[in-house]
Amino acid sequence: MPEWLNILLWSIGLFALTLLLVRLLGKKQASQLTLFDMETVIIVGVLVAGISVKLIPAPLGLVALAVWTILPITLSFLSLKYKSVKDVVQGKESVLINHGKVMEDKLMEARLTSEDLLSRLRQKNVFQVADVEFAMLEPNGDVSVHLKKDKQPLDAKTMGVNVARHSVPQTVMMDGVVMDEPLTAMGLNRDWLHTELSKVGVDPENVFIGQVDSTGQLYLDLFDDAVQVPKPKAKELAYYTLKKCHADYETYALSTQNQKAKEMYAQSAFELKEIINELEPVLIK
Repeated sequence: MPEWLNILLWSIGLFALTLLLVRLLGKKQASQLTLFDMETVIIVGVLVAGISVKLIPAPLGLVALAVWTILPITLSFLSLKYKSVKDVVQGKESVLINHGKVMEDKLMEARLTSEDLLSRLRQKNVFQVADVEFAMLEPNGDVSVHLKKDKQPLDAKTMGVNVARHSVPQTVMMDGVVMDEPLTAMGLNRDWLHTELSKVGVDPENVFIGQVDSTGQLYLDLFDDAVQVPKPKAKELAYYTLKKCHADYETYALSTQNQKAKEMYAQSAFELKEIINELEPVLIK
């Protein structure tokens, strides 16, 4: 057998073997790899490359490859059970800023300079050390930052605003093909979908992606980008319809001379107002 063909077959076989080993080692992203993980990946890559071009004898190389696969997997499982093993293999977290004060000794242990710390903070959109309450160096080298209370961005909870809970949007069309299972999961069917498409004048074949959100609104992305799809208005229309009904009830309560009817309209206006307040986070974003 020609040498080039032998190397080709070995490389293909080792490629499949490496793919299997990588799956066994886990699904961490590159940014999540610790120093030990990176060392393991590099050594596995060197061994595979050496075996494929016959720089390393195949039997010896496969034994080394098995060792550098089995041991990391074993240590990974032990790390899940024993924190002491995890601290040795992956390293410990280090507090770099504690209650707004930079811990110089921890910086020195982590081999970081003040410029390194400032750079890591800027990567988290923090440009003043004075804004930081805590900062922690993670085992993978990333820095987690917790801002002081008065420097944290406002959110709905802080402002006392009720926000509706949303579920994951369901993709009901893809490449012009209707997806029946997501439609059924939303309690909808093809008739509803075709009705919504006809409202905006879009042919199903022109739909690249169609999604339905938790409130039942259909969002479309078309193959033909020149076609402008109207923004869904169902929620806004429902909101303003409810507001109009509330205003009508109040008008009827003021204009009627019948005391019983006045009380009925006033009560209906009050109840509808409560409904509007509850639905407002859903209908108005």
